[in-house]
Amino acid sequence: MSSGRLSLHVLLLCGLLRAQQQLLPGSCNFELGTCGYTSDPEYGSWSMNEEGHLITVDSAFLKEQEQAVLVSPVLEQQDWSCVRLVYQITGQGSLQLYLRPDGDNFDYRLWRANKASDSWLIASVDLPNTTIPYQVLLEGRPERDSGNNVAIFEIHIVPGFCIECNFEEHHLCGYSNSWNPNVNWYVGGSVARESNLLLNHTNNQRGHYMYVDSVYAKHFQEVAKLTSPMTTAPMAGCLSFYYLRDQERGNIFSVFTRDQLGHYEEIWRPEVYATAGWTQVSVDIKAPHPLEVVFEVAFNSARGGYVAIDDISFSPEFCHTDTEPTFDPSIANCDFENGLCLYYQERMESKVWSRVTVKPNAYRIGDHTTGAGCFLLANTRFTARPGYVGRLHGPFLPGNHKYCVRFYYMLHGFRKVDNALVLYIYDENNVAQEKVWSLADTSAAMWTEVEITYVKPMLSKLVFVSICKNFWECGLAAIDDITVSLGDCQITAGSLPGRCNFESGVCGYIQDKKEDKADWLRVRGHTPTSYTGPRGDHTTGVGYFMYIEASLMRLGHKARLLTSDLRGASSPQCLIFYYHMYGSGTGILTVLLRRSSREQDALLWRRRGEQSVSWMRAMVDYRCDVRHQIIFEAIRGPSLRSDIAIDDIHFKRGPCEDPGDITPYSGFSEYFNEIEN
Repeated sequence: MSSGRLSLHVLLLCGLLRAQQQLLPGSCNFELGTCGYTSDPEYGSWSMNEEGHLITVDSAFLKEQEQAVLVSPVLEQQDWSCVRLVYQITGQGSLQLYLRPDGDNFDYRLWRANKASDSWLIASVDLPNTTIPYQVLLEGRPERDSGNNVAIFEIHIVPGFCIECNFEEHHLCGYSNSWNPNVNWYVGGSVARESNLLLNHTNNQRGHYMYVDSVYAKHFQEVAKLTSPMTTAPMAGCLSFYYLRDQERGNIFSVFTRDQLGHYEEIWRPEVYATAGWTQVSVDIKAPHPLEVVFEVAFNSARGGYVAIDDISFSPEFCHTDTEPTFDPSIANCDFENGLCLYYQERMESKVWSRVTVKPNAYRIGDHTTGAGCFLLANTRFTARPGYVGRLHGPFLPGNHKYCVRFYYMLHGFRKVDNALVLYIYDENNVAQEKVWSLADTSAAMWTEVEITYVKPMLSKLVFVSICKNFWECGLAAIDDITVSLGDCQITAGSLPGRCNFESGVCGYIQDKKEDKADWLRVRGHTPTSYTGPRGDHTTGVGYFMYIEASLMRLGHKARLLTSDLRGASSPQCLIFYYHMYGSGTGILTVLLRRSSREQDALLWRRRGEQSVSWMRAMVDYRCDVRHQIIFEAIRGPSLRSDIAIDDIHFKRGPCEDPGDITPYSGFSEYFNEIEN
């Protein structure tokens, strides 16, 4: 037997089982009780197994409820921690884990599973560091049919990040092996404490580890992958691990990250073929999105040696002093409300782009940010000659980052749109590197969203260009609300609680069937009646919004849209939404607060009569520390031109930072009393 094979043989036989990792408050194995976990009385109940060791929710005992919610005691853990959850779903159903911060109206979903299994499964969910006390919620939803249930065997909360692991526990920290019939990652090591053959590093005797061996490899480039659980937050810091490697006839060892879209990025590979002992590796990770870490070994033959890894750890501090700190690309953001931010025009040419504000009318809508603010406009009236080339330069952004660029544009009156608006990426020498976007065709005179993902190896900047060759082809080109973030535009945060743009549904909003004569309708595009309603939604220009169709209602008819129950919070809350009230017969839009005590609904905000042809932003401060609902109530005016619309609703903790629309009442209508009656 070769020395390399002997070394692996020693690895397989020897090791030391370390003491069980420290368990934090909130951990429970349900042997002697529920450890302070309780069932939320608003829903069904979780039941302890008579013999202990697990807690379940069964469809047979849910009665009228659809789910049961298990709530932890209040936890105060200011450092990162990881929930290790051992669970099983029998039949049809789902299990979801939420975080409930103190003083917040909403629960934040961190993880969800709906896959049935004949055995126990492991989930690893990161809990980010916070100074705010919180609770962990586990929501079990078995389907109605008999035989469906959701069970939890064990909840362990341990310090650190979920990608950290020393492989001493049976759950292997949620790491998974991509099964290959010939080469796989296995657990190595021994619990024999008296053995004299123990390997060690940094004076600590080793226990278990993971290894992959080539002895059964049959084909060229047979691959074994060991994959960490997906993190629940962006990761930036230092990944460390130990490895032992022998390469007799060839193996390729690499470490990758993989994002939610399945994109791989290699972050490390060894420089040496073999190590005499355990070797520590430290590599920096800068990811603006959740990811998995993948340890991959490829063998070319059955004599390709082996690789072993152990003690994976993560620190939010970078391990290399020359690593650039995570860059904040928001320096390239601008809504033009207070100037051009860091954008500028070339001095050598007449300045084509001008920051303007317009009074909206039937032909011109206001800005995208608030409906009454500023945006940038390229127009021949601002130049001394009939044709122009207008370049708007952004600030420089570092290379080797993937950027997601979003902005809104609007066109009006262009005969030819080929060069009406183009977005280039320039380098630091002011040389155009790539045209990343240009108009495909004309669009309605409305704000339309553009999303672009790009990456360049060098310093780069955004340059917006509008070209008009002669007076007869020119129109109005406008841009607003430029935002730049790290990562791929396709990777989104998902539907956050308290936010709704109606793109994927109504977000749990409820129609009031008792008092209403009509419903709010979800629609995209323009509303059917001319001279009323928006031309498109506020979110993208081509998406969905909610509105009342006046032609289906009579004067004074109401339509009420209610949020689901909000928990209530001791801190102030800010409600932000966009509304559209355009039409000569526009009625009333009101926002009401309904407490669980069913006392009279409290008025928070109201508009009556025509407001603008634009989408307008509303910001409403309120405070309520008991369970409550927010109601959007629209009342139809005296004519068909009375459509009212809402979009992009957002609840934010804390007072409104920029209360640009704080007047609770505005507008005028001589038929106001008639409508209310």
